[in-house]
Amino acid sequence: MRFLVFQHIAIEHPGIFRDFFAADGIQWDAVELDEGEAIPSLDGYDALWVMGGPMDVWEETEHPWLKAEKQAIREWVKERGKPYMGLCLGHQLLGSALGGKVGKMEKPEVGILDIDLTEAGRSDPLFAGIGTPFQALQWHGAAVLEAPDGAVILASSPVCANQAMRIGDLAYGLQCHTELTAKTVGEWGEIPAYACALDETLGTGALAKLDAEATNKMPIFARDSRRLYDNFMGLLKLRS
Repeated sequence: MRFLVFQHIAIEHPGIFRDFFAADGIQWDAVELDEGEAIPSLDGYDALWVMGGPMDVWEETEHPWLKAEKQAIREWVKERGKPYMGLCLGHQLLGSALGGKVGKMEKPEVGILDIDLTEAGRSDPLFAGIGTPFQALQWHGAAVLEAPDGAVILASSPVCANQAMRIGDLAYGLQCHTELTAKTVGEWGEIPAYACALDETLGTGALAKLDAEATNKMPIFARDSRRLYDNFMGLLKLRS
């Protein structure tokens, strides 16, 4: 069993999901697109995971590899109909690649915040065992403003109507971050784009407080991440 992972900055990797991959014996290949690594043939992979990053989906002039990435996502989801999990930028790329509209929000959404499952989300297998509202880390200034045709909205927040969506039966995008480890907030706070969004939203010096809050809630985050992962694997019948 092998997963393909698209990364856009080295410190935004599958996080806690790496432990789950290892426990299930899943081999995974990370492609660091921002460092110029080429997308391999999609043949032979069982699922595609697309992580977050500080760039925006429309910045194709600054990051030309975004075009190839979107094409690969279209091929994977639309033509091959295979399992997809996108987190934050990966969620937005799913929306953009399949014809939705992604744009800037009026104000970044940053912090550990409530997310409400929609009626469709409460009955979707991916969220089985996840209460509503649930909390997760948000750290984004763009959003999927218009979902692709046929997308089912699974979750929302007061300032972001599309917090999670499903396209077809096997492609999921989550705007929030469910991959957290104990190091995540501190590491991301060193990224200039993320630090600016944090200061703009929560005020200068908010990093230490956010890090402490995330550390305090890590057992809950880990529990929910485990449920999401188990649901994803069970739904897709990918357990070995």
